[in-house]
Amino acid sequence: MSPREWFSSVFKGPEDLNLTSGGIGRPLFYLSLPIVITNLLQTAYNLADTFWLGQYSTEALAAISFAFPMVFLLISMGMGLSVAGSVLVAQHIGADEESEAEYAASQTVAFSILGSILLGVVGYFSVGPFIAFLGASPDVLPLATGYMQVIAAGMPFMFGFFVFIALMRGYGDTVTPMLVMFGSVVLNIAIDPILIFGFEGNPLFGMLGIRGVETSLLAATGYTGSGITGAAIATIFSRALAFIVGIGVMFQGVRGVQIYPRQMRPDLTYLRRLLDIGIPASVEGTGRALSVNLLLLVVGMFPTTVVAAFGIGVRIFSVIFLPAIAVARGVETMTGQNIGAEKPDRAGTAADFAAKVMFLLLTGLGVVALVATKPIVAIFTNDPEVIRVGVDFLRWVAPSFGFIGVMRAYTGSFRGAGKTLTAAAISVVMLGLIRIPVAYLVSLSWGPPGIWLAFPVSNVAGALIAFAWYRRGTWQTGSVRGPTPADD
Repeated sequence: MSPREWFSSVFKGPEDLNLTSGGIGRPLFYLSLPIVITNLLQTAYNLADTFWLGQYSTEALAAISFAFPMVFLLISMGMGLSVAGSVLVAQHIGADEESEAEYAASQTVAFSILGSILLGVVGYFSVGPFIAFLGASPDVLPLATGYMQVIAAGMPFMFGFFVFIALMRGYGDTVTPMLVMFGSVVLNIAIDPILIFGFEGNPLFGMLGIRGVETSLLAATGYTGSGITGAAIATIFSRALAFIVGIGVMFQGVRGVQIYPRQMRPDLTYLRRLLDIGIPASVEGTGRALSVNLLLLVVGMFPTTVVAAFGIGVRIFSVIFLPAIAVARGVETMTGQNIGAEKPDRAGTAADFAAKVMFLLLTGLGVVALVATKPIVAIFTNDPEVIRVGVDFLRWVAPSFGFIGVMRAYTGSFRGAGKTLTAAAISVVMLGLIRIPVAYLVSLSWGPPGIWLAFPVSNVAGALIAFAWYRRGTWQTGSVRGPTPADD
């Protein structure tokens, strides 16, 4: 079997998948598998920063514990438009309305770029005060601020690529974004340690056993690295190239949905449709991001080692929850296309199937995390106190992993049906009304374990709420599709 034949057998494009008829498991698997890999590659950006900055200093590691939630917050504030575009494209494709799907994609790209520029400007000037408000120590504050200002300046590139992924997913193509992401991550991993350490005391050269080469490069360039700011520059540079490639793919229309410059003229009437779907989705994503940032207020009451351990734990969760996030996105697309095709019962079957599979899979990953807790945490730091606290964190949360899968599956179905307000309401209740209050109140008497307890409590509650709401069946009614301007 040639490499091309092997690749075609493992990864299926939209031309090989029928999301609106036949079985559920096979198309959902082939739709979700590239999303898992794409998200794993996406997480590799953060993990690479965490690993290398963990070698740089504990202060730098604590700084990205503050910075990463802020990155998530900025992206989440604008992600509603990408969700709206994905849902509209999926429902139009399910209804066999190709031209309407193209118009939806073109408008989504146009408004998303404009929105990300605005967010980047606001973020650049507000990150310092916000991180200070979260309680960053004097040693950590300038490091986190410098990192975030670079990220904010590159927000159009970061967000533009996420829009590309969302629109292609709505069409049913999850393979192309995976391939583009792969190239971007390889580039980021290659330049990350160089921009952080430069050519003096760079652990990469020590690992490769080529200190002599490092000495020669230092003599030739004099570059001693940019520290935590270098990590941000590496990420933005890699994102920019991925964004350019992604937009080029959509302009050419050779894969997935196509966009047209003439249809990218901002249509304020269409913007309202995007906002009707997108604002609740932004509330959901922003609520998740704010919950992590607000938890930092609680975590920040404790020593820097606790903050660093919290940051490591969040990074580990981001890997473990990849299957749940991917399947939720797959369910979102399947639901959207089946609602468009007027097959709501099939959409419901997909959500039930995904919830069961994710509960079993993530429960199994939770068991693995319990068994190998210390080696997992030790990958990111050699500080014994950070390792001890991180191990304690994982042991509290791991038994509840399966419930995250259940909640993600059902909220993905709500989003695909255009009921983004429902998904947002569940997120706000789970995080804002359960997790944060529990973390604060219990930590007053228990210390850090009180924060860790809030995770399993909110995870179980979120799954039960999502399941109960799903059983009401109201999410299956209606469609968010509407008329496209006649001249387009």
